[in-house]
Amino acid sequence: MTAKSAAAAARATVYGYPRQGQGRELKKAVEGYWKGRVDADALRATAAELRRANWRQLAEAGIHEVPTGDFSYYDHVLDTSVMVGAIPARHRAAVELDPLDGYFAMARGTQDVAPLEMTKWFDTNYHYLVPELGPDTVFTADSGKQVGELKEALALGLTARPVLVGPVTYLLLAKPAPGVAADFDPLTLLDRLLPVYAEVLADLRAAGAEWAQLDEPALVQDRTPAELNAAERAYRDLGALADRPKLLVASYFDRLGDALPVLAKAPVEGLALDFTESAAANLDALAAVGGLPGKRLVAGVVDGRNIWVNDLTKSLATLGTLLGLADRVDVAASCSLLHVPLDAAAERDIEPQILRWLAFARQKTREIVTLAKGLARGTDTISAQLAANRADLASRAGSPITRDPAVRARTAAVTEADARRSQPYNERTTAQRARLGLPLLPTTTIGSFPQTAELRTARADLRASRIDTAGYEERIRAEIGEVISFQEKTGLDVLVHGEPERNDMVQYFAEQLTGYLATQHGWVQSYGTRYVRPPILAGDISRPEPMTVRWTTYAQTLTSRPVKGMLTGPVTMLAWSFVRDDQPLGDTARQVALALRDEVNDLEAAGTSVIQVDEPALRETLPLRAADREAYLAWATEAFRLTTAGVRPDTQIHTHMCYAEFGDIVQAIDDLDADVISLEAARSHMQVARELAGHGYPREAGPGVYDIHSPRVPGADEAAALLRKGLEAIPPERLWVNPDCGLKTRGWPETRASLENLVAAARTVREELAGS
Repeated sequence: MTAKSAAAAARATVYGYPRQGQGRELKKAVEGYWKGRVDADALRATAAELRRANWRQLAEAGIHEVPTGDFSYYDHVLDTSVMVGAIPARHRAAVELDPLDGYFAMARGTQDVAPLEMTKWFDTNYHYLVPELGPDTVFTADSGKQVGELKEALALGLTARPVLVGPVTYLLLAKPAPGVAADFDPLTLLDRLLPVYAEVLADLRAAGAEWAQLDEPALVQDRTPAELNAAERAYRDLGALADRPKLLVASYFDRLGDALPVLAKAPVEGLALDFTESAAANLDALAAVGGLPGKRLVAGVVDGRNIWVNDLTKSLATLGTLLGLADRVDVAASCSLLHVPLDAAAERDIEPQILRWLAFARQKTREIVTLAKGLARGTDTISAQLAANRADLASRAGSPITRDPAVRARTAAVTEADARRSQPYNERTTAQRARLGLPLLPTTTIGSFPQTAELRTARADLRASRIDTAGYEERIRAEIGEVISFQEKTGLDVLVHGEPERNDMVQYFAEQLTGYLATQHGWVQSYGTRYVRPPILAGDISRPEPMTVRWTTYAQTLTSRPVKGMLTGPVTMLAWSFVRDDQPLGDTARQVALALRDEVNDLEAAGTSVIQVDEPALRETLPLRAADREAYLAWATEAFRLTTAGVRPDTQIHTHMCYAEFGDIVQAIDDLDADVISLEAARSHMQVARELAGHGYPREAGPGVYDIHSPRVPGADEAAALLRKGLEAIPPERLWVNPDCGLKTRGWPETRASLENLVAAARTVREELAGS
C-alpha cells in the first residue's frame, strides 16, 4: 500500500475508556452490591448499560472501531486472572460457590481470606491486583466475559475489537504465590499459558472478532534477552494459529526499545505504538527497523494520560511521517483513556479561557477523529478545527495565569544547603527521643480516619449553603475530638487529628495553592471503586496562607501526646495531579516544595513536634527505563528535602509510601533523609522490611501490619506475627507499628477493632522483647 492509500485508509480508535459513568454509576452499583442494597442482576444491568453508553458515545463521535473487554467491575488484570483460570487456592471455593462474590473476595479479601496483593500499574496511579503463580499453576480458559462483551457491541451494529492483557505482560506482572520460592519466575509458565490464550482467541474469532488487541506495556521497560526471547516465542506461536482474529500488539507509556524489532518481525497483523513526547523515540526506531510493511500501525499521538489539548498540527506532522512506514496508519490515544476524566464540558466552575485548554476523554476522542479525518482526507477538511486548536494553544502559552515572577525568582534562588537538615540523623534522633519520650515499638496511624457519611454531608451542605462556616467548623471540631479521644483510649502513642476537613490528600492542598485548578466532575479510577479527582496544575505554585496549622494545633490542645502534622509531599502533589507540560517536572516540583516548606515551618513554629510529609507516589513516578531514573530521583528527593530541611533537629520528620515495588528505590528512600518512614507491607508479607535491611537503611521504619484496603479485621495474633517478621529485619529501637495506609475508606467498626488489635500486638511483642 502506498503512503497515499495508507492515509486514505486511516481510521480512529481507542484502546479503552473510563468505566465509571458520568455520575460514577458503577461505583455506586458495586458498593451497593457489597452492602446488599443491589442484587447481582441489577449490578450486571448497570454495567451493561454503561458499556453500551460508552460504545454509543464513541461511535457517535466518529470512532470507527470500539474496544471491548476493557470494562471491569474492579480491575482488568484481575479479569485476566479469571480469564486464564489463575485463581489462588484460598479463593477457589468462593469462586466455585459464586463467581461474582469470589471475584470480589480476590480483590478485597474476606474476614477469613486475604486478598491478592495490589500495586501500581506501571507509572500511573491506577492499581492492579497482582497475579499469584507457581510451578503448580494450571491455566484454564474462561472467555465468557470477553466473548459476552464483544457480542454486546456487535449487536449494536458496531465494529469492535476485544482488548486483552498480553501473555508476556501478564506473567511479568505476576509474583510467586504464597509458599512458592521467592526466586520462582512466572515467565517460565509461558508455554503453559499460550494455549489458553489460543483458546480465548479462537472463541473471540467464532464470536465475530476481526481483530483482537493484546496489550504488552511491560515491553517498554528494560528487558533481558530471555524476556525478549519469550516475547518473540509468544507472538510466533500466537501468530501461527489458524483459528484466530488478526492480532494487534499494543505498547504504551514509553518507547519500545529492544522489543520493537522483535514485535515488528512477529507474524502478527499490526502494532500499536505510543508517539507522544515520552515515547517520541519510537518514530526513529520504527524507521530504523524498516517500518511495518504489510501491517497495520495504530499511532498513539494523542496523550491518553494528561488533560491538555493536543497540538493537532504537530500530531499531523508525526502521522504524515508514519504514512510511509506501514501498510495502514490509524489514529489513537497513546494508551487507554481510563487515566483521564470523562468530559471537560461537565465542568461549570472553570473559567472558559482555561476550559478551552483542557481535553478529557470525550474531547480526546474528538481530537483522534479530527486527526484521522485530516490524515485520510487532507487538512483542508479540518481547517476550522486546526485554526481553533492553534488559538487554544496560543491562549495558554500567552496567559499570565501560567507565570508568577515572584515564584520563579524564589525557585531560582534555591541553594544546595536549603535541602539539607542542620544535623545528621544519628544526632537528630537523640534529640527527638528526648523530646517525644516514646516507648519501644511506638504505635501510630498514617493520618486519615474514616470519612463518614455525616462528614461528606457536612461538606456538601457547606457548599450548598445549607449550613454556614461556623456550623461546619463545629462539626469538624467534634470529629477531631472523637478521633483524639479514641486514639488515647486505644493506647496509640503518636496521634493524628484524622483529617475530617479534607476531601482528598492532594485536592485539599491544591485548592489552597495558587496555580492549581480543581474540577467538580473530573473523576479517575485509582483502584476498585476508589475514584479521585486529580487537580490540574496550570500555573506557578505558591501558598497564600497556612493550610493545616489551625486544625493540627487544635487537636494538640486535646491531648498531651504528640499529634502529627500531616502534609502531602511535592512528588505526590505532581503525580496525583494533571501536571503542566510546558516546563520540566523538576521545576514544578521545586515550586511545590517551597510552598510546602512554608507550611512545615509554620507547623513547627506552632509547636508541632512530629510532621509527616507523605510521598506514596515516589516509586509510582519512577521512569520505566533505567536510563531515565537518575535524573528523576535527583530532583524528586531534592524536592522532599527542600520541603522538610528547614526544621530543628528535635522535630521528627516522617514520610509514608504504599502499594509500590519499593526495592527499586531503596537508595532514594534513604536519600529523602526522613527520620521515620511508614510503608505498605501487610499484603506483601513484610517484603519491604527485608529490602530496607538488605540496603542497610539506617533510620526508623514502620512496615504496615494492617491492610486497610481490605474490609477484614486482622487479629492481634496476626498483627503480632507480622511484627515479629518485621523484627527479623529491623531492630526494635527503629521499628514502628502502624497500618499500611490511611483509614479514610474504612468504616469505624472495623477501624476500631483493627487498631485495638494493632496496639495489643505491639504490647505483646514489647513484653516478649522485655523478657528475652
